Order: sequence, then structure tokens, then C-alpha cells
Amino acid sequence: AVKEGGGSGDPNVNYKLKAAIDYAKDQGMPNDNIVRAIKAAVGDSGSNLKEVVYEGYGPFGTAFLVEVATDNPNRTYQNIKHIFSKHNGNIGAQGSVAWQFVTKGQILVERGSREDLSDLELAAIDAGAEDVRESEEGLEVYTLPLDVQKIKETLIKASAKVARADIIKESSQGIDLSETQKPKVDALFAELENDEDVINVHTSANL
Repeated sequence: AVKEGGGSGDPNVNYKLKAAIDYAKDQGMPNDNIVRAIKAAVGDSGSNLKEVVYEGYGPFGTAFLVEVATDNPNRTYQNIKHIFSKHNGNIGAQGSVAWQFVTKGQILVERGSREDLSDLELAAIDAGAEDVRESEEGLEVYTLPLDVQKIKETLIKASAKVARADIIKESSQGIDLSETQKPKVDALFAELENDEDVINVHTSANL
């Protein structure tokens, strides 16, 4: 996030860094660790890290984008390739699946004990949300990447319980899986996500 923000370690001007910090705090990361990571990224110790996006195909025609940060792209490529192969998938060429993914902001709001979420839905739309979808768990709010923080703060002021606010890549070619197919794609997703160099995993599968 610091690198993409032109080397800025200031979350007030680097929206991706702000989102990363908020997510880290939501997951319980101590503030000292966050500060240390930002200092490392701004200083020389983070200069060897390179951000790479790998594209690939999972079982049943599912598409995957895998974002990594690595100081050894060759090693990481071999690891990701092995994971795909292990789960009956294969790593693809650059551009093979990226065309179907759109970068968006996503804010997940927990329902809690509330039955009616219409006031939160209206608050999100009034603040500039592009799309709001209601589910059993609550609301999925989709925004322009730059608007994530602004709309998140609006929702919190409206008494929403925000579970997560992130920059995501959503597929325009969503694939519904059967109950027998889903565990196989889940297993690939989980192993990719658990690789130490992986930052984010995005898929066209509706998991």
C-alpha cells in the first residue's frame, strides 16, 4: 500500500494504506506492529518487496487473481503454480483472466439484531455508494475505491456495525457452484490465501 501510494506512509493521503491499517486493527494486530510495518515499507527495509499479480484457473472453469508481495518472484511463482496444480487448476498467462475483474471498494455491515436495514442502505447510497446488496448476514456496500473510507465513516455514524472495509476485485463472470463442487474450489482458495507471500485472493466463484 505504501509503495502504490508513492512511498507515502500517511494514511490520510494514502487510501489503500488507510484501508490496510483499519483491516489490521479489526483483526487485532497491535498498533506497534502496524507502525513498524509502515516504517519498514517507507524505509530501505521494504524496498526489495515487489508486488505481483498471478492469474490462473481453478476447477470447474473458475478464474483466480492472486496478489502477492515477494522479495523472490521466482520462488513465489513456483509455489503458486504448485498450489494450482495440486487442486486441478493451472496458472495462466498475464491478462488471461484479469479482464473480467473490476476494482471496487467493499464494506460489509453486520445485521446483528436488526431486521430493517433500510436506513443504513439509504445512508450508504446518499454518501455515494454504487451498489448495496442485502443478505442474511447484513449489507454488502460497493463503492469507488477512493470512497471506501468516507462511506465507512458515514455508516458508523448511522450506528452500523462495520465488519470489514476493503478494496476488492469483483468478477463480472460470477460462477455458481454445486454443493459437491464448492469444497474443491474452497480448498484451492484457502491454500492460496495461506501462502506466506499472498496478500489477497480473488475468484469468479460465488463461494
